Amino acid sequence: MTEEKILLATTNLGKVREIKNFLKDLPLEILSLQDLGSKVIFEEKRKTFFENAREKSLFYSQTDFLTLAEDSGLEIEYLGGAPGVLSARFSDPQATDEKNIKKVLLLLKGVPLHKRKAQFVCCLVLSRKGKVIHEVKEQVKGIIALEKRGNYGFGYDPIFYYPPLKRTFAELVPEEKNQVSHRGRALRKMKIFLSSYLKIFGSQSF
Repeated sequence: MTEEKILLATTNLGKVREIKNFLKDLPLEILSLQDLGSKVIFEEKRKTFFENAREKSLFYSQTDFLTLAEDSGLEIEYLGGAPGVLSARFSDPQATDEKNIKKVLLLLKGVPLHKRKAQFVCCLVLSRKGKVIHEVKEQVKGIIALEKRGNYGFGYDPIFYYPPLKRTFAELVPEEKNQVSHRGRALRKMKIFLSSYLKIFGSQSF
């Protein structure tokens, strides 16, 4: 089967690593925006994860290969669903993971555990030449911990406590996290689709 190229339309290196790990055994040459030397940045301005992922995928899909875009984030019930689509820049436009975590913990200071319910959401959109091919959405529920725990992962992982495993996402090694995370669940579905898609269209030229 001819190896197809697929562009991961994200500048988040943590997400690039996770997605590459999931798709590595498919007949794909996996490229990031950094690999292409792209300096054009898509601005996420929509109100939902799906809208951002869809527009991002279409924005970067004007190449001759597949484009996979992702938008994901943390929704906290006590904060009315915040940070939501602003997850990456919750503390300020030049936010860091550390700043975002500090802001969340400050906003939840004194809030008991039973009121700290949250979920991670992930939306994946696959497109090609300005046309959406497939979309996937998944989520995972948890609780915002009282303090940071663990050294793995990225983003809000150190404060996202996953009750079934009694650990935060940052306390899970990557293989464990990928089995239960929102992105892992979404990528498994996308991988199944991609596997079939490549078998059907892999011998065709685009």
